[in-house]
Amino acid sequence: MFTVTFLAAPTRADLTAALIDGLRDQWGGGPTLWLNDGIAAEFDVSAEPVDFWQAWEKLQTQGFDLVIQPANGRRKAVLLADMDSTMIQQECIDELADVAGVGAHVAAITARAMNGELDFNQALIERVALLKGLDASVVTKVLATRITLTPGGREVIATMQANGGHAMLVSGGFTVFTGPVSQMLGFDENRANVLLSENGLLTGEVAMPILGREAKVEALLDVTARLGLTPGDVIAVGDGANDLGMLQLAGSGVALHAKPSVAAQVQIRINHGDLTALLYLQGYKASDFVTG
Repeated sequence: MFTVTFLAAPTRADLTAALIDGLRDQWGGGPTLWLNDGIAAEFDVSAEPVDFWQAWEKLQTQGFDLVIQPANGRRKAVLLADMDSTMIQQECIDELADVAGVGAHVAAITARAMNGELDFNQALIERVALLKGLDASVVTKVLATRITLTPGGREVIATMQANGGHAMLVSGGFTVFTGPVSQMLGFDENRANVLLSENGLLTGEVAMPILGREAKVEALLDVTARLGLTPGDVIAVGDGANDLGMLQLAGSGVALHAKPSVAAQVQIRINHGDLTALLYLQGYKASDFVTG
């Protein structure tokens, strides 16, 4: 048995029964269950429709997300989340670089690295080197004035925790950002790279070893082993090439507003919804949401 989930952007809330009924009838689906009026609904089917991806492409052009996944085991015990452009709406290193006057150059490298065009570790070393001499106190300013949380993050974490879940933030960014962001959102733990400084100035170096794609996979394996769970008990979310390992290993890997080359390698793709989509995908109704 499979569950088909329809999602609209919460800011639009324009999902209609007519749109859902057409595919439900075509695919021989069961009754429609509304998780949130105008935003999220689902129905079950006995087998994955052969024309699912054609329907997905059509709905994408209309501004809706469509997901199919096994009906059993959808509700997960662990959230493993990327930070930059996932739990927050910015890339922290790009914001630091902008303050340092090298924003455009660093942003271009970031975009290529996240798209999988550059080796992540080497790209990080190259970008951090351009921050050499920047006052370390700028991190606090960037956090206060430039970083915004992605809508739905607190609800996802608080709701999963209220149902016995565990939340880990794992980033290829820096602990000076993941620490505060983790605290703001209510994560149980966080992992990231260490940005080195000396006498109050950034040295232009990052502590080794670098936390990249492989380290995110290791984090998934570590947390599940520690909690007596399996990778199938994890819902992971990210947007960049360095997230692919954990997205493909997790029971549910969600590419959220991901780079096209990344999304193409992941089965669950959310391009229009926000982070609350992670709860709807697990079968939570809006009335089940807990506000963090």
